[in-house]
Amino acid sequence: MEEKLKVPNHVAIILDGNGRWAKAKGMPRNYGHVQGAKTVETICEEAYRMGIRYLTVYAFSTENWNRPKDEVDALMKLLRNYMQNCLKTAEKNRMCVRVLGDKSGLDEDIRLRIEELEEATKDNDGLHFQIAINYGGRDEIVRALKKAVEKVQSGELAADRIDEAAFGNLLDTGGIPDPDLLIRTCNEQRISNFLLWQLAYTEFYFTPVPWPDFSKEELIKAVEAYNHRDRRYGGLKEE
Repeated sequence: MEEKLKVPNHVAIILDGNGRWAKAKGMPRNYGHVQGAKTVETICEEAYRMGIRYLTVYAFSTENWNRPKDEVDALMKLLRNYMQNCLKTAEKNRMCVRVLGDKSGLDEDIRLRIEELEEATKDNDGLHFQIAINYGGRDEIVRALKKAVEKVQSGELAADRIDEAAFGNLLDTGGIPDPDLLIRTCNEQRISNFLLWQLAYTEFYFTPVPWPDFSKEELIKAVEAYNHRDRRYGGLKEE
């Protein structure tokens, strides 16, 4: 069945429902985040097997700092562990990893691990995997605008040469194609400040399945739904 599908080049996922999934099982929210991290590894492998070349996940938003301190601390601990595991996984699967977001807002040790991970995997030719950490779409656009102003002021870029392509290259995703498909789990139907610029022509797929339960079969369902969209004109394809 998978071979008949037209697989999107770039899939973005908003990982939602870790806490609710854990609560439903009588477990603490952090248990859900741990299971969610395991699901990320599984879906990275399955996406690559399906022929998806780029996968971007929303791991920690600029708004997530407003969560209870113990949950934020647990998420940061999980992130530290994940960075180490991701390095091993990337070596095994030839995965190229890039972290999106404002890294200056993260602790120094996490920034160093991100730098190490990006440097070690930059030449890998497998799945291009982007993790959005301390990321907000509006914040990204503002940071890109500041870069553009600096380049204009230094004479590196002429103001009249700034077009969509030039500005897009200043975003965290510079050089990465825009997502073809956005998946959001746990039945939430909003984009929550994620990839505001890049999602301009992306197909959206919402599922009630919480992220820890998202599987290969659920990914195939999302790609099947994508196949029923008419990418030229929008809307559903005529039978």
